[in-house]
Amino acid sequence: MALIAACCQALEPGQASEFRSRIRATLEVNEVLPSLELERHGTFEPEPGVVAERLTYSTQFGQRVPAILYRPKSPNGKIPGLIVVNGHGGDKYSWYSFYSGMLYARAGAAVLTYDPIGEGERNVDRKSGTRAHDQIERREQLGRRLGGLMMTDVMQAVSVLSSRVEVDSNRIAAMGYSMGSFVLSLTCAVETRLKSCVLAGGGNLDGPGEYWDGSKPMCQGFPYRSMSFLGDRPAVIYALHALRGTTLIANGLEDTVVAIPTHGPGFFAELQARARLELGDGDVFETLFAEGVSHRPFFVTRPVALWLERQLDFPEWSAATIAEQEETHISEWAARRQVDMDPAYATEHREGGAMALGVGVPGLTREQLSVFSESEWRQRKGNMILEGWLAHRDPQ
Repeated sequence: MALIAACCQALEPGQASEFRSRIRATLEVNEVLPSLELERHGTFEPEPGVVAERLTYSTQFGQRVPAILYRPKSPNGKIPGLIVVNGHGGDKYSWYSFYSGMLYARAGAAVLTYDPIGEGERNVDRKSGTRAHDQIERREQLGRRLGGLMMTDVMQAVSVLSSRVEVDSNRIAAMGYSMGSFVLSLTCAVETRLKSCVLAGGGNLDGPGEYWDGSKPMCQGFPYRSMSFLGDRPAVIYALHALRGTTLIANGLEDTVVAIPTHGPGFFAELQARARLELGDGDVFETLFAEGVSHRPFFVTRPVALWLERQLDFPEWSAATIAEQEETHISEWAARRQVDMDPAYATEHREGGAMALGVGVPGLTREQLSVFSESEWRQRKGNMILEGWLAHRDPQ
């Protein structure tokens, strides 16, 4: 009860630390993260001036996370780092993952994209868009633990970027889309090494029995319900965000996927006011709304790139150069480059209609974006796939 009472007053440093520890403990995220055990598996150049590194790093129980790190071939001094956290069914093969990787590598940043549990090279059949974690038995304890795994994956990604000699560890940010926005809403409340966070297609955390409590149970609903000890969960979470750094929440005003028509500007303005009361003083998260559109990864767009430039100071970009860049219509680009898109989201109203910053971004193949060959993956998949994690983590 002491924790709940504390949330009704301005958060003090000790109380913020206690909340962060309680969030981690509830989702079974260890206070000491696993040893990183970073492995490099080769490089390729997707376009001139950009290098892509194939990596794996450790997460819970020695499980491995396959990832691609995009970086400028010739870094300009210390560079910022970015992490892409995918939406439901997304992975490092998703168009917005590799588009973001190359786009922000052009800006002079190191960008890490990875496979969430159950997708890509962490899927038992090496497939994408499976939503495999939805198919395991729906138990609240296991859902909390799954949420903790997804948080650990992100926190380990921060460690990967922090370990790079070319990366400025004080200029690391994370960008999450849809389910990724939920994962980051919790992770960015506890991971104090992140300077900035972008939550796209979500971030509208609400109250008991509302949208997020009733959303996908294993990756969102169960973990979010377990945060009830915070009291006013959204306000406390975003107060913790503000104590860590800056946060931008970007949504389409017609996004029915995450209930933005009923959780729009007025909802966010009220949430900002409540978060300020929890914080006591200072700025809280910012918002960005796009008219006439639905669910999209807005971090590929000009307005979010401008916001990130203010936070991270990209070596190769400025506000003026961002404003001058041409844009790419994603559905046309995907057709021209033979890039697969989830049919449910490829419509003009959703991802297909996105106007992404930059032109000439190549379409990358699954072969290019795979860390392992088929035979290598079969030999190593046991410590990457969902079923391998379940063998350690499932309480039954």
